[in-house]
Amino acid sequence: MVEHEKWQWQEPGTAWKGVGVYHITLTVPTRKPLLGTLVIPENDPSQARIERTSLGNAVVEELYVMCKHYTAIRILQFCLMPDHLHAVIYVTRAIDTSIRSVVRGYWQGVKKHGRAYTLSVSSELNSEVMNEGEKEPETKDEGGKSYPFPIFTERPFIRPLSRRGQLHSMIRYVQMNPQRLATKRLKPGYFRVQKDIEIGGRKYDGVGNVALLTEKHFDVVHVRSVIVKAAEHGDNQALRDYMNSRVLMARKGVLMVSPFISPQEKMVMQVLLKEKHPFVLLTDNGFREYYKPTDALFDACADGRLLILSPWLYDDGKRHISRSECVALNAMAEEICRTFHDLSIDSL
Repeated sequence: MVEHEKWQWQEPGTAWKGVGVYHITLTVPTRKPLLGTLVIPENDPSQARIERTSLGNAVVEELYVMCKHYTAIRILQFCLMPDHLHAVIYVTRAIDTSIRSVVRGYWQGVKKHGRAYTLSVSSELNSEVMNEGEKEPETKDEGGKSYPFPIFTERPFIRPLSRRGQLHSMIRYVQMNPQRLATKRLKPGYFRVQKDIEIGGRKYDGVGNVALLTEKHFDVVHVRSVIVKAAEHGDNQALRDYMNSRVLMARKGVLMVSPFISPQEKMVMQVLLKEKHPFVLLTDNGFREYYKPTDALFDACADGRLLILSPWLYDDGKRHISRSECVALNAMAEEICRTFHDLSIDSL
């Protein structure tokens, strides 16, 4: 693989043309496992693999057809899942067309395989039904022509990777897909979106271990701007003491609650993850239907050490958190801790 320092990262506004790295996702809109079957030997997620169907093999083969046609494109990583495909591709030199057009061509090729697949399935179903003496299934148009449901009705999602660190993270994400799906299958309770979790009169949606709310001690992680500003001017003692106190409390068994927004709060969260302390994470966006936490949060969720809560519904267009949302989430963290105040750190 090309060394990281040789990557030419896109500047703002230059994505889709020239040299670049892209993450592509192709999904079966019905989410039916038409591309493969998840196999979990001995119920061990680390051994999970996907056994491809003929359609799955065709979807993968089209990737290589794309690269054969556009010799400047290299596949850095891909993973076929039962109902979708992830691929990370590298455009090594400028090409005559945009990456969108390239992927559109790939999609058209995949759609042909999808149409052939649905025609064959429709033919088999019609034959089986007629052999049983029943009426033909309603898969025909007004002219009597077979009209199976198309599989790939949505174009692939394309995401340019423009920041350092994204490539490594995305390749790991793609590689870990079978293992994470296996973990979700084996521990569905920790990854199912749970609705209307009521805390202190407020309702949240959540993913993770709701039983953490029965812990005895709660406290917030909220680094105030005043101590951050003091640290910026050379007086970092208050900031160091506060951040250290959060970790020490967690080591004593206190359940930390926070949106973990600021860099300092994120540093505390990383320690909680590293030392495997449970905590509650408040997030500014809700949960889509097939939501799963990423990276270390996924592992914490699988171990029952994490509860992610959101007071808001999922917004597909949301990209950035606002200041008012930051203030609201920090207030909610304190509200959650007050709800359990009779069992709070005052009794330690």
